[in-house]
Amino acid sequence: MSKKPTDFRYNTGSTAVPWAAVGESYNADDIMDVVKFLLQGEGDTYDSAVAEVRGAVKHLAEVGTAPGKLSLGDKVVQLEQEMDAYLGVEDSTFVSCATSGFEIAFRYANLQKGDEVLVPAITFAATMAYPLAVGAKVVFVDVDPVTLNMDPADMERKITSRTKMVVPVHIGGYPVDMDPVMEIAHRHGILVLEDAAHAFGGTYKGRKLGTIGDFGAFSFHEVKNVTSFGEGGILVSTLPFRSQLKKARFLGLDMSHKIQDWLYDVVALEGKYGPFVANNASATEIQAIGLLSQLHRYAAILAEREHNVIQVNNRLGSCDALQVQPLGDGQTRPTYHLYELQVDPAKAGADVRVLREKLATKGVTTIPHFAPLYRFSIIRQLGYDVQRIMESCPVSEEVFLHRFTHLPIYDLSSGQLDYMADAVLASIDEMKRGV
Repeated sequence: MSKKPTDFRYNTGSTAVPWAAVGESYNADDIMDVVKFLLQGEGDTYDSAVAEVRGAVKHLAEVGTAPGKLSLGDKVVQLEQEMDAYLGVEDSTFVSCATSGFEIAFRYANLQKGDEVLVPAITFAATMAYPLAVGAKVVFVDVDPVTLNMDPADMERKITSRTKMVVPVHIGGYPVDMDPVMEIAHRHGILVLEDAAHAFGGTYKGRKLGTIGDFGAFSFHEVKNVTSFGEGGILVSTLPFRSQLKKARFLGLDMSHKIQDWLYDVVALEGKYGPFVANNASATEIQAIGLLSQLHRYAAILAEREHNVIQVNNRLGSCDALQVQPLGDGQTRPTYHLYELQVDPAKAGADVRVLREKLATKGVTTIPHFAPLYRFSIIRQLGYDVQRIMESCPVSEEVFLHRFTHLPIYDLSSGQLDYMADAVLASIDEMKRGV
């Protein structure tokens, strides 16, 4: 397999001594390791199929050409163009993960020690990682008791003169009520970063989730609705700064300007309050290929998730001790990344911890995917008054300790969905009877 050098940094023309852009290309055996990882198995039939594919791949390697670019190449460009069309935005930027996208937004805000960032009390730790790392103060906003999303009223109560950003999170893919979040934030001059890690493809009042705030970042980690081979993210922005996102992704490298006797320049990027230094959040061509493949069938994936949620809701909806997954309405469409189930302990006779134990004995796996962030050791280690935070987030405490869990919802047969719903109903019946 010959190399096809294309990288701008090297001599890729027809020369006596070329300099290939990729240091070591992948050969047929390397490729087979990937094939065997993606399509795993064992036994004689599997081994025979692997041998057949190995022969075909070796033949393909003899007539094919190795790529000259493994990161930030044509496939990344294609993905970003298709994301622009799908999301209805400009300058979508493919990054290594959603957390890297968050970091670019935080750097744009020139976030530093003493600044404050509002985050929902219940979400994944990545939402608060960068603010904590630079010494900013994370302020925990209580959640809505139905959706578990950030409560805009509590958000406004917790704004101070030091608040620089607010990060609403579409938990489980259910839309945050973005209108009041945006109105409050912009009235106070605060940047809004939509954590849309769960929300790719959902909508709020005719707009795609993640495209409403000043910044929005999506995750394509392995557990998300679609993935880019295990990691990856898309960052978008509604600010004029969006034209600089690709420089912000890769160290401020500026191909439009060259310093003397060199190929490019490296620049500081202009943030909200002054220049900032970019980091490296590059993504690979293979990641782009993986995401493109799943993006092209995403409509069917979303439809299956919605169908499964409706089936489970129809079976559980008559139980007065349960709050089933909200379905949205004419103005909102969730992504059904997670199925949220809530128990009313007073009507069920016990709380969600008992329900989870009973479901486990029936072979049904459940988990409340997120704990209140302030319960993690890192918050105490950094000097936060955890008891005071708990008291300021009573809804988060109640739903986490007593009410909510998540059910599996995807890649299940109709029979499995019915079994799971019936197991929930049987467990609630046992709880009511005290057995």
